[in-house]
Amino acid sequence: MASDLHTHTSFSDGRLTPEELVAAAKEAKLSYLAITDHDTVDGIRHLYEQGLYPSKTLHIIPGIEFSCEVDEHDVHILGYDFDIYNQDLADKVTEISESRWVRFSTMVEKLQDIGYDITEGDVLQIAGTSRAIGRAHMARALVKKGLVGTIREAFDKLLDYGQPGYVPHYRIAPEEAIALIRNAGGVPVLAHPKLVKDDKIVERMLALDFGGIEAYYPRHDAEDTARYLAMAEARGLRVTGGSDFHGIPQREPSELGVFVVDDELAAPFFHPPQN
Repeated sequence: MASDLHTHTSFSDGRLTPEELVAAAKEAKLSYLAITDHDTVDGIRHLYEQGLYPSKTLHIIPGIEFSCEVDEHDVHILGYDFDIYNQDLADKVTEISESRWVRFSTMVEKLQDIGYDITEGDVLQIAGTSRAIGRAHMARALVKKGLVGTIREAFDKLLDYGQPGYVPHYRIAPEEAIALIRNAGGVPVLAHPKLVKDDKIVERMLALDFGGIEAYYPRHDAEDTARYLAMAEARGLRVTGGSDFHGIPQREPSELGVFVVDDELAAPFFHPPQN
């Protein structure tokens, strides 16, 4: 059997609802599924409140992915197996959500100022239930309105760093993200270290109170994976992996179950909630 420890739903920037993601995981015959939406636990809370988590046929692991920055490098931190109703965590994700709203409104204004016919309503229609509105929603809205041809074009031409629609977003410090996850009873894991683009920073991060590193990732080649496995072994860290599935056709992997890890990597993070 196989597992996926890195997925997103429509409560952040994924296309599938939590129910659809769970259905897709069952269709792919996954044993364990971690839902790791950006800066929110609303998706997993939704499943719990609808009586769909825990599931009798799929081991669902609550997760989150925090966006941080170190020396102008993106550093993402995954959290697993924590109390989804922890108050400190809830307060912080609300703060981040509010900052995302201000950011997206500013981005819309910047695009309007340079002649793009896009409104907040256009983006909100794409975002749906998501409180973590981001550039992916903006890009999809631009494509839907025919203002750009592809999501990649939207980023390259308008939304990436240095482009006219870019607005930096509020990021918490890695130390704060780690403390929030730890204090909620969870395990912090350094996400897709290759995407940090500087292994010296990866080494610095792993000196913090991490519990694991995501060595298996679609954009890691065999050499990358071996290097991060060695880092994990040297520090006694757990090894994780996941697809970073968003359900977006232009973003690989396009289907759940294409990139998976062994169940033995996921099982230690699974502790069903006590009702």
